[in-house]
Amino acid sequence: MDPHSRFSKFNSRQTRAGPVASPSRYMEPTKLAVSLDGFTPKKGPKTPSTPNKPSAAQATLYIERPIATNSRIKQDEQYRKDMYLAFVNNALQQKAMGVSDAFDELVDQFNPRKISPSAPSPAPQLRLWILALSHVVSRLERVHSALVEAVVNVPWTTMDTSFVKSYTNFIGMLVSARPEYLSLVLGKIAQGLTYQSGLQALDAGLPETSSRPLTRRIVYDRIHFLLRHLIALVPTLPTTLQPLLARNFPHKRQDQVAQVTYIRNLLRVTDYCPEIADRVLATVIDRAIQIDVEIQVEIEELEEQLESQDQGEMFEIDPFDTVLGQEGDEHDSDEEDDGDDDNLSDLSSDAGGDPDDDSDQEDEATDFRHIHSMMHKLDSILKIIFDHFNKTHAITDPVFTPSPSTLSSRSDSPLAPAGPPHALSSLTLEEGKALRRAQFSTLLAIFDRTILRTFKSRYTQFIVFWYSSLDPEFADLFQGMLVSKSLLEEDQPAVTRAAAASYIASFVSRAQFVDREGARRVVAVLCNFLRNRLDVFEAAVKGGGLTAFGMNVAQHSVFYAVAQAVFLIFCFRWRDLLEDQDDVDEFTPATAPSKKWMPELDVVQRVVTSELNPLKVCSVNVVMQFARVAHATGFVYCYSIMDANRRSEYAPSAPGAATGALSGRLPKGLVFDSMTSELNTFFPFDPYKLPRSGSYIHGVYRDWASVAIDEDEDDEDEDEEEGNPTEEDLSSQPVGVFINGAQATETDDAADGLGQSFGGMSISPARPTQLSQVLVI
Repeated sequence: MDPHSRFSKFNSRQTRAGPVASPSRYMEPTKLAVSLDGFTPKKGPKTPSTPNKPSAAQATLYIERPIATNSRIKQDEQYRKDMYLAFVNNALQQKAMGVSDAFDELVDQFNPRKISPSAPSPAPQLRLWILALSHVVSRLERVHSALVEAVVNVPWTTMDTSFVKSYTNFIGMLVSARPEYLSLVLGKIAQGLTYQSGLQALDAGLPETSSRPLTRRIVYDRIHFLLRHLIALVPTLPTTLQPLLARNFPHKRQDQVAQVTYIRNLLRVTDYCPEIADRVLATVIDRAIQIDVEIQVEIEELEEQLESQDQGEMFEIDPFDTVLGQEGDEHDSDEEDDGDDDNLSDLSSDAGGDPDDDSDQEDEATDFRHIHSMMHKLDSILKIIFDHFNKTHAITDPVFTPSPSTLSSRSDSPLAPAGPPHALSSLTLEEGKALRRAQFSTLLAIFDRTILRTFKSRYTQFIVFWYSSLDPEFADLFQGMLVSKSLLEEDQPAVTRAAAASYIASFVSRAQFVDREGARRVVAVLCNFLRNRLDVFEAAVKGGGLTAFGMNVAQHSVFYAVAQAVFLIFCFRWRDLLEDQDDVDEFTPATAPSKKWMPELDVVQRVVTSELNPLKVCSVNVVMQFARVAHATGFVYCYSIMDANRRSEYAPSAPGAATGALSGRLPKGLVFDSMTSELNTFFPFDPYKLPRSGSYIHGVYRDWASVAIDEDEDDEDEDEEEGNPTEEDLSSQPVGVFINGAQATETDDAADGLGQSFGGMSISPARPTQLSQVLVI
């Protein structure tokens, strides 16, 4: 046969368009791919109506029924995907031509409010829409922002795992192809880290395919997984993320669980996004400061006021382990109670209001309840910060053993990475030290920028106190910064320098981890500063330039703050200031040789007898206790000067009367301002009384009871040595010189019990006193 004939077999080849469809139909018998000869029916009683083999009609039915294979399922799924993709393409094309019907219908598919509660879970259908949009993500321009916003607002964290994975991939492709939507996505992520986001997600209902309760931990783990995915795709993301995190920070009036939840999420973000760690930590500490300054009453007084009232229990369970929907009613009721307060930006006691309104007096109990609530908020916030740093220190220091309470909680998220949830586990020892140094440098910057310049904070500064205890290098750096601020940086405001002097005094006195050499170095620097200031002041007096010198308010206020710092450190650390460590007997008999103190302390005699008269200006508690300890240890005698100071308050000042410590009067033109008198009562590291976070402080804190001189033994020794002197005997003793075995007048009785008040010394607002104030006029 001619090969070119139209009947040739070479011309009957199949086309390249694809296989030819089989002409057979489903109901026609086809050749089976799997044989059923190996299967036998069950044995049973044979009856005439039960044939041994199936009839031909029955066999035909078995053969003709289609078999659902994996390939057919995949083909059907791909067919559905193609249909959804075709609809999306058509909607975008119609939108480009000005027809929005199909586009609006597409947007409505992501509206959870239009889903009926009785309908099955919308996750499978929404997943197909997400997969279809993934193919056209580069075409989602500004005109399609309504569609992108609808997709971003989908409560995806409550869906099943397959939808969460598809959604995460889509968001990653979206921000990579269209950076203009990055702020929208990050804003929703930042909002999702709040406590209220879990309540808002309940509107879509829980997925029916969930095999276990959906807890907040799972929701937050999914959000963190998405954020980590985006950070890996967009390196410049942190600069956009940080302002959004600060914007969504809960108001200080929101309840404790809202504060704790958001701060925990923020600190977790810093673990995998260290670029914003310092700014996030500054935001958290700033919120702690805002709450801290409102707690200006003693905790004991607060508990006495509230003991007769019914107080709610602090939440003991982890809010991350609560199931979504179980806490909604209680939280809503709290928000209704505090709804009036949330509309105000600042509700402190100094805020404006009608002074004649008697309703404030009626709400006194409510104010105590408010302070009690703020105290628990601050305690929980500080506990979270301590736990965060403690966990970091435990991971980076192989010798350190963390407490069980600081171990990270398990993660139930299906998308949680394997192994430890944080990236710190792979750090080497050197990298861990570098990380701790960086964190401490951040804390010092925050302290200088915020804490040091915030007056009357009670507990927030203990973050730096505790972190300084982790390494002797940190304690030296902190002390060096405080000494520099108070003594060397003369361009700093006088208030800042005086506050730094108060910090250095309280830190050296209270920190157990500041060793003997560290305390002596600080005291030596402070004493040298006092010596230089006295030299300048005395030279000005002799040269007749006292008025010009006295006009410098900063020099005088800093002088008094530094003098008070020396007094306070001496009360706590006088044993470390001795030259001979074996000569630590508290009570020096009259016949015993004098104790040998460090040479720099010689200037204290000039300080207490100078015309600036710091014993009249400094805090009464510090002056009384310093006089008592200095007298008991044979260091210096101050009671005569203190008596002269008291008499000068009631005696009229005659023209040309003497000034200085001998007369109890200050130089002319020198009076005190209110800020200086308040700084004299500011002791930053007073005893730490917050219950939950206090466990971090108690082990590194020096209480007054551990260094106080025994009062009873002191009195017995004095009674045995000599009788009580008369006032004439006291006036004949040299004023302010180093003596041994000197006795005090009734002033010593006033100092009885000061040990208790000194140990619990408070920075609560002091009652008005007769003290003058340091301004030069």
